[in-house]
Amino acid sequence: MKLTIYTKITSLAIAFILLLGACTDDFEEINTNPNKPVEVDAQYLLPYGIQEAVDNYWGNKSRNQRLNFDHAMSWVQYLTRNIYENEGDNYNVQPSVNSTNWEVFYSDALVTFQTMEELSIAEGESPHTNYEAVGIGMQAWIFSLLTDVWGAIPYTQALSGTADEAIYSPEYDSQEAIYAGIIEDLKTANEKLDVEGPAIRGDIMFGGDVLMWKKFFNALRFKLLNRQAHLVSSSAAEMQAMLADPATYPMIESNDEIAALNYGAVPTNNPWHDILVNQGRTDWNINSTLVDKLKELQDPRLEVYATPGSQAEGEYSGHPSGLPGEIATTYNGYSATINLDVFAQTTSPAVLVSYAELLFTQAEAALEGDISGDAQAFYEAGIEAAFSQYGLEMPAGYLDLAGPASKENIMTQKWIALFGQGIEAWTELRRTGYPVLPAADPRAQFQNDGVLPTRIVYPSTEYSLNQARVEAGVSMLGGADDMKTSLWWVE
Repeated sequence: MKLTIYTKITSLAIAFILLLGACTDDFEEINTNPNKPVEVDAQYLLPYGIQEAVDNYWGNKSRNQRLNFDHAMSWVQYLTRNIYENEGDNYNVQPSVNSTNWEVFYSDALVTFQTMEELSIAEGESPHTNYEAVGIGMQAWIFSLLTDVWGAIPYTQALSGTADEAIYSPEYDSQEAIYAGIIEDLKTANEKLDVEGPAIRGDIMFGGDVLMWKKFFNALRFKLLNRQAHLVSSSAAEMQAMLADPATYPMIESNDEIAALNYGAVPTNNPWHDILVNQGRTDWNINSTLVDKLKELQDPRLEVYATPGSQAEGEYSGHPSGLPGEIATTYNGYSATINLDVFAQTTSPAVLVSYAELLFTQAEAALEGDISGDAQAFYEAGIEAAFSQYGLEMPAGYLDLAGPASKENIMTQKWIALFGQGIEAWTELRRTGYPVLPAADPRAQFQNDGVLPTRIVYPSTEYSLNQARVEAGVSMLGGADDMKTSLWWVE
């Protein structure tokens, strides 16, 4: 699929052009064609695109913009707030969350990877099959996030503002059509990636390891196929074909191959470090739902995820979502907080797809009969991988407490393992209804009529700049543009 941006040129390209202008006394020689923008090499576009996309996905450092950290992590009851409960914890979403996430993913991340793809295609300025493939695959990952958050979105025409026949009011595509497109794009990316091909420079994710890009994109594709398997009959056969041919479709095989951005290789640090350490913010506690579940299972990951409150005398406890600030603040010092040593160091990773997540996805697919294999074996391997991800061994007797590989137990263990990946956990909760969350605390004061958000609403800029198209997009949702309309893949 050939795409070009419909909103604005990236800040990287602007900075690059200004830098060239500032570094030469012969402006006219540099600017020989004022109608053609200066091209930026793919090796410089790649790290910029990765960091813009992953930073925004993991936890934008700016207040009222953190969809994962402030909102999804609270909605799935990993975290809760002790102040500013209206910033996600009580199901409120500030308008800047909608507009900024939409803008960064579309105008910064997607345009960067699309530009990289266009430069790298056979007829482009700098043909390079591996950059082309990474550009295709990263666009698919970003579109998967966008559609799982909003539902119908601009996709086919999304990035067409600078095409020869420019489209400034792009049509919306249904979630079903978007899934079909990105699943095919991930297959294309895998096919184009060549481990014997040209080197990938500027790769802050995998250090130029082409095989790891293949494993990431195939694991993502398998996950998306599974997510739609109850709706698209061909999904099961495609998943089975991937598992049957690991030479063609290699996937993540160990915790050493987790798809993550390890911030030690990046110019800036982990956004959670910026929020919790550099900014000194202490607004978040560990949710009592997570604490209670881990205690029930005698799960040592509690000590990995959380630190006891300063006045809790080493005892782990939490408090529930949605409490008004005047009540929530009384838990300060008693409720556990995020373990900064694990999740908020400058080098702490932002995880995109883990080995445990892939195994739990395979366990679900096997349980549903969509792939061959033993669901229990996949489930147990997923639990083991989730422990070893943090250097732990699964305790003796843990499987007795966790229960057999039922749908609820698989998804509950997946929820525990996804700590940090709030958007993914929120998607799985909305899709399957698991884990079953406890009844709301009677003191809680939720917005959205007390309904856990099913999506977020389209940004106001879409209504002002693309009204007819966004209204057509709303009609594809099967409900109103609100936070109570279910998305396509709900079971």
